[in-house]
Amino acid sequence: MSEATRLLLIRHGETDWNAAQRIQGHTDIPLNATGQRQAARMALALAHEDLAAVYSSDLQRAAATAAPLAQAAGLPVVHDRALRERHFGAFEGASFLEIEQRWPDDARRWRQRDPAFAPGGGESLLQFYDRVVAATLRLAAGHPGQAIALVAHGGVLDCLYRAATRIALDAPRSWQLGNASINRLLHSPEGLVLVGWNDTRHLDAESDDGSA
Repeated sequence: MSEATRLLLIRHGETDWNAAQRIQGHTDIPLNATGQRQAARMALALAHEDLAAVYSSDLQRAAATAAPLAQAAGLPVVHDRALRERHFGAFEGASFLEIEQRWPDDARRWRQRDPAFAPGGGESLLQFYDRVVAATLRLAAGHPGQAIALVAHGGVLDCLYRAATRIALDAPRSWQLGNASINRLLHSPEGLVLVGWNDTRHLDAESDDGSA
């Protein structure tokens, strides 16, 4: 395992659409003030990590979360479109309730995690999973024996949790995925292994200026 790559997976900080429970997908929503504070605290929590690279989705909520971490590490943020959230097509911008009301049949297939279902103009779970896992394995293979950060989205992290734990795409989610959470995997020639998940202790602590 000396040549294993340590992966630090970070979900982007909070956005107004997160707070309103609206589907973001590829819609480029910025961090809100809470999300910006979360990104700063995450960067402080990982200041001791010896990172070789910081990769991020090119959507601004992920890129802005990655920026303070990369700055602390003295590294650039490398944007990669393959780390984007699932493309939700017609669902984007809608709340969960609106989806239930406007597309009841589609909502049922979405709730049931039908791997072949794609919202109008969007990606299926299978397409999304294949994209995310292929990108992660590609990035990890470029850094044997090193640690890298991948800053992305809840759906992206869900795919990687499933890849590391061998949980099927249609199985219900039973694990948390908090905004600005720190999650850890190892990558070796044998594949991905789960090390730690949904660490949000850095968000519970007060910031240096005493604000909550």
